[in-house]
Amino acid sequence: MLKKSFLVTSEYGIHARPATRLVNLAMSFESEIDLSAMGKTINLKSIMGLMSLGVYKGERVTISCEGRDEAEALEKITDFIMAESIGRLADE
Repeated sequence: MLKKSFLVTSEYGIHARPATRLVNLAMSFESEIDLSAMGKTINLKSIMGLMSLGVYKGERVTISCEGRDEAEALEKITDFIMAESIGRLADE
């Protein structure tokens, strides 16, 4: 299992449009992909799960990937989060 933590820096948090794109990206991989925030963990392949978290600016989120393509999945999700200015890597 691979993990990375991010600090959400987007003024609007993870709102509908980037959330949809993030879920679609996660669905393109075989691996189990979870997002943890505020003491809860959801399947990142579920738009309802992600939207139910209500992740706002300043929250710390952790992405966990486990499976055959976990390294590629975590790399692409990291690239997406950074490129879309959703967040930055959190200091561990």
